[in-house]
Amino acid sequence: MKAEKTVDFQIKSSWYAISRMYNTFSAQFDMTMAIGYVLLHIDKEGTPATKIAPALGLESRSLTRMLKTLEDKKWIRREANYADKRVVKIFLTDLGKQKRDQARQGVILFNELVYQRIGEQKISDFFEVIASINQILEQESNTIIESVSTKLKIKP
Repeated sequence: MKAEKTVDFQIKSSWYAISRMYNTFSAQFDMTMAIGYVLLHIDKEGTPATKIAPALGLESRSLTRMLKTLEDKKWIRREANYADKRVVKIFLTDLGKQKRDQARQGVILFNELVYQRIGEQKISDFFEVIASINQILEQESNTIIESVSTKLKIKP
């Protein structure tokens, strides 16, 4: 099977193109796509740092560095919970809110363009297909790994 005919190739190449576009867009605001996503995931009431990394699929070390950078730039502030010092919530500063709004605009513009060009029905079908792929991954990942390992005579 040619790479271009595989589902994962199409998803990865599309994501790579989206990522490049978002990084180019966000660079004009002194941020990256990853920083934009972090800013978009911080709630008005504050977000526990431990909730951000899993929501974005980031390693906690990467998020720690990113949060330190954002704190240095004064885009976020951290507040410890007085009742439980282990809980640290992240809040956006006024500058952070401005940066979040810039990131949000990029996401909105891209999605509006995609909806205009592709149409509601095809987008709905796309979401259904992606949900099915995610369900297959949830249910069958171990089976696929074991099957391939057995076929290739590799011990997992």
